[in-house]
Amino acid sequence: MNQKPLTPNQPLYGIFTAVPPRYDLINHIITLGLDIRWRWLAAKACLEDRPIRVLDLACGTGDLSINLAKLAKESIEINGLDYSPPMLKLAREKAARAGLAEKMKFICGEVSRLPFPDDYLDCVGISFAFRNLTYKNPLRKLHLAEVLRVLRQDGRYVIVESSQPENQFVRRLFHCYLRTFVAPVGALLSGNKGAYNYLAQSAAHFYSSKKIRKMLITAGFKDVNYRELLYGAAGIHIAIK
Repeated sequence: MNQKPLTPNQPLYGIFTAVPPRYDLINHIITLGLDIRWRWLAAKACLEDRPIRVLDLACGTGDLSINLAKLAKESIEINGLDYSPPMLKLAREKAARAGLAEKMKFICGEVSRLPFPDDYLDCVGISFAFRNLTYKNPLRKLHLAEVLRVLRQDGRYVIVESSQPENQFVRRLFHCYLRTFVAPVGALLSGNKGAYNYLAQSAAHFYSSKKIRKMLITAGFKDVNYRELLYGAAGIHIAIK
């Protein structure tokens, strides 16, 4: 499925289609390695209801898919979807190196046109891409509607993403860290200043957990639970259809 990407943000599109060789390493460095544990926690949350069919949405280089395959105690269908062929190439290579290639399928496609029938999936997981789909994105409502469409009744949408600490002092430290470390270090290591400036700025201005909950409920989910990570700098949202 090779579709023309639908993205309003050119710097962000650039980093996801011109993948730097050290993309995963850069992510680990700018999060001080915490992203590894946070994705593992998200994978555990995806598997809590013993799903049969799971989608890793905007899967990137496939870390959440690989965690799902490692943690699943039973055989499940794992799909990873992303619009970036270079990202998917890295995902397939990583899955093969881990000996898990047969346990998952990676699909090139758009979140706005998910290639699954209605009520097909038990769980949709997304790791650090929900912000890209919802922050100042004119397709936000369509993205959320598509996730709802493909989830079965009582299915789960598990989101691990940056957030806004409620404590003002912690929030200021977090924003300072984004501005003085994430943006310059990401730019230096990747050679893509615009992309990492966007990532830092969008994280600094992204919605609070309460606003995300309201967004998901308004979209049609019946309940949303939230687990705070790192004093609120990130969190895991679990939305129930």
